[in-house]
Parts: sequence; structure tokens; C-alpha cells
Amino acid sequence: MKGHYKKRGCTCPIDNCTCGKTWSFVIDVGRNPKNGRRKQATGAGFKTREEAELAAASLLNEINQGSYIKESNILFKDFAQKWLLTYSERTGCKPSTIRLRQYSINKLLPYFSPLKLKMISDELYQAVLDDLKEQGLSQSTLEGIHVTCKMIFKMALSKRMLKFNPIEFAYIPRDKKVIIESEEDEETVEEELPKYFEKEELAQFLEIVYEKGLYMDEPIFITLAYTGMRVGELVVLKWKDIDFDRRTISITKTYNNEKNNTKNYMLVTPKTISSKRKIVVDESVIEVLRKHKLQQEKLIKQFSKSYHDKGYIFANFNRHPGYPILTKLVRTRMTRLLKFLEFQSKKYNPHSLRHTHTSLLAEAEVDIEEIMERLGHSDEKTTRKIYLHVTNVMKREASEKFGKLMRGVIKKPRE
Repeated sequence: MKGHYKKRGCTCPIDNCTCGKTWSFVIDVGRNPKNGRRKQATGAGFKTREEAELAAASLLNEINQGSYIKESNILFKDFAQKWLLTYSERTGCKPSTIRLRQYSINKLLPYFSPLKLKMISDELYQAVLDDLKEQGLSQSTLEGIHVTCKMIFKMALSKRMLKFNPIEFAYIPRDKKVIIESEEDEETVEEELPKYFEKEELAQFLEIVYEKGLYMDEPIFITLAYTGMRVGELVVLKWKDIDFDRRTISITKTYNNEKNNTKNYMLVTPKTISSKRKIVVDESVIEVLRKHKLQQEKLIKQFSKSYHDKGYIFANFNRHPGYPILTKLVRTRMTRLLKFLEFQSKKYNPHSLRHTHTSLLAEAEVDIEEIMERLGHSDEKTTRKIYLHVTNVMKREASEKFGKLMRGVIKKPRE
């Protein structure tokens, strides 16, 4: 067998002495295709020359079969950041997605930071997932971390930096399911539903918008309530997205502004592919937007050249006129309006209007698939939860109405 064998730190004349020193080997594995230089593979820590020779033979067999992989000595923390850069460049994903991936990496660094990528075993990775679970991280957060790590190791394998995938069979520990047995427990589950207005509450809120609203409040909250769109989608709507004749709104983009700097914003693709959509709206929405357009045109004339006119429907009118409003302005405006309501309203926020739209569509007996399409997602657990809650209430009410009807016509037998 071609190769060089050496017993480290030993001067004994025999191969199989018992002085406690170990054998190593260095064998030629061909040329580097990039620079033409000879490549070598090494092994160490063998008790005898025979063990070293067997290991070298096994390695040469891998080379001949094309399955030889020289594992990298790169640290996990360094490779993870290289992966994140490549991931960002290849996918062109939104900054918010990059933040989530970085968050996942940061959760893993306390465990893996000092380790080489090749030193992470399946037992170690599973222990990390178990520990993160015990820290109280939610199921969705753990899934995000696991998905991120899967992509990191997939890239390492594709670059032939590892011999095997240590997380291939890892799993996220599941919570034990608890059977609900009491009415009190059922009430607790119902409290987990996202907050949304009942139709009477929404009517009161919109009346306050009409009576107490500031400039733009009416078109902002009417549009949110009647479309169920996200606030990030609302603030970057342009007039070209509105078809006044067909009564449609095209939603093709969303807003990104990490530092809440009015002029330093980004237009990014919506949350999911299905979030790009065109929805039909009620005539009342169209009328409110027509009215707002006329008001805006008057302001644009006043600002003249200082108005940054990019066609935004909900544009600033004080500092930086013409730029889209910040999403936090919508929250601030809603907080102000909620104070005028008679019922307890602190639990609501702009996203509550999206949930409200879901509940009222369900009450109007619109199919869940149509609601999903209108809201711009293919599958959303929260939407399904609201839908099932509302429709189950409707079923109970229908049953009670039927029972009441029959009790009025069925004569009880004489006792």
C-alpha cells in the first residue's frame, strides 16, 4: 500500500511495542484540480501499524469509489454566517426573513459556537433541541430554528464538507395533548382566540371613525375593515392599484421599514405567493377612496414641488409629504379612536380588523377557501380557528332555533 506510516514519539525498533505511542499515516490521494498540486490524506491515533494500514486502505477504497470526503475544520459559527449570506443572495428574501434566520442561528450559538461543524453529532443536536424546548420556546420558534439548521447542514453536505447529516433524524419534542373535560377549560380555550370585533362593536368603531376621525382615518379603517388586508399592504397601496369601475384593489407589495425612517423604506413582495391578489370591494369603500383622492389632490397642489409624488394613497402630509405613512401611525390613530368607545377596547389593534373580516365573512356563510383567497394566504391556522369558532356558534344557534320551532308544534302526550 502506498503511503507513509510513522509512530509518533517512539524510538522502539519493533512495530508493535507497548510504549503507549500511536501510529499515523499519510497517503497520496491525487492532484488538486484547482492548482494541480498533489493532495494528501492523513490519519492518526492508531495503536498499531496494522490498524493504521487498515484505516488507510479503507480511505483509499473510498477515494477509488468516489465517496471520499475530507471534512472541513470550519467552525459552526463561521459557516452559519457564510450560509446566511449565500441564502440571502440566492433567495432575495425579505429583510424580515433574514432577521428570523439570524435569530435561529443566535439561539444555536451558545451550544455550537466553539465547535467545528464536523464535531456536531446527532445526539448533541437532539439534546440542544430538547434543551431549547425546556426553556419554553414555542413550537413555531423551535420549528424555525430546526428548519434553519437543516438548510445550513444541507449546504455543508452539498459542498462535501461533511460525511453525514447529524440532524437528519432529529425531532422537536411535542407537547402532551390534554383532554378538555370541564366548561371552565372550554372557556380558557376560547380565550386563546385572536381578538376581533363583533359586528355591533365594529359598527360602533366605524361610527367613531366618522365622528372623531382625523384626516385619512376614514379611508384607512374602512379599507382595513372591508378588505381584511394587512397594515403593511395598506400603507403602500397606490392609486394605480385601484380600479374604480370594477371595484377592485390589487395587492402586490408590502412595506418594510425596520428603523421607522419615513424616507428609508422598502417595497417588498407580500408575505406569501398567495398574498398577491386582486379583491372586489364594496361600493362604500370605493366612495370613501374617491373622496380621499379629491382631498389629497388639493393637498398636493398646496405642497407643489415639495410633494414626493409616487402615487401612494396613504401618504404623509406633514414632514416628508408624499412618502407612505408609517405602520405605527395606523396603530397610534386606532389607539386614539378606541378611547371614545363605550365597551372595553384596549385589546384591539389594527390587525384585529383582519380577524374581524374573517369572522364576519364566516358569519355571512362564505366558504373558508374564499376567505383564504381574499385574505391572501393558502393556509393560516388563526383564520381557520376563527372560522371554526364562528361556524360552530352558528350551528348551535341553528340547532336551538330548530328545537324551539318544534317545541311550539309538538304536543306532549298526556301523563
